[in-house]
Amino acid sequence: MKMTLMQHFAELRRRILWTALIFVLAFCFGWFVAPYVESFLAGPLLNVWDDASLLYTGITDGLMIQFSLATMVALIITVPVLLWHIWAFVAPGLHKNEKQFLIPIFLLSPLLFVMGAAFAFYVLFPFAFKFFLEMNESANFPVVLLPAVTGYLAFSIGMLKVFGIAFQIPLVLVGLNRIGVLSKKTAVQSRKYVIVLIFIMAAVLTPPDVVSQILLALPMLLLFEISILFMKRDA
Repeated sequence: MKMTLMQHFAELRRRILWTALIFVLAFCFGWFVAPYVESFLAGPLLNVWDDASLLYTGITDGLMIQFSLATMVALIITVPVLLWHIWAFVAPGLHKNEKQFLIPIFLLSPLLFVMGAAFAFYVLFPFAFKFFLEMNESANFPVVLLPAVTGYLAFSIGMLKVFGIAFQIPLVLVGLNRIGVLSKKTAVQSRKYVIVLIFIMAAVLTPPDVVSQILLALPMLLLFEISILFMKRDA
């Protein structure tokens, strides 16, 4: 049954309100679990650092960190709900081939993001933090290391986002291939340029140490090769 323009607006308003309500409830939940999230995020550093101490540099740091982490938790919970409402709103107007193209994107994009963030947290962080600590301890004079909690969390969350976005490469490349913008032949022929570009991106997006850059570059190269395997269109 076709809907009028006003009915479409009413449905859109209803879905926006439901998403906003979920965000508010998720924020309340995030407020209570924020201290546990903070401890969890600090885990990779504390595991490789004996007698670790993190520093609050301002009297409002605890409040601002809790607010930021609660917001992050709310976004993590709300984004899948938002994607579902977007799909439910636009799906009735899509053709069968358009649905077949978009459904994998909606399902795989959050999964790939989580995989990228997990790779950064469980693989990159232990190597990178151990490297940073050894570099500080190698100074020729006594050093007291007291990282600020705000700085550490900003760095950690930023890296989780970088890896989560980087792991979207297969979706982007395969999507461009399926709509005819990028052929499999072109992707294969561009491999050497892609390798150089990936290492440049890894150098820009990660801390200035070789370990972090390689640990970002290698999975991106692997994801590029996996993308080629799923490409169908040749030119």
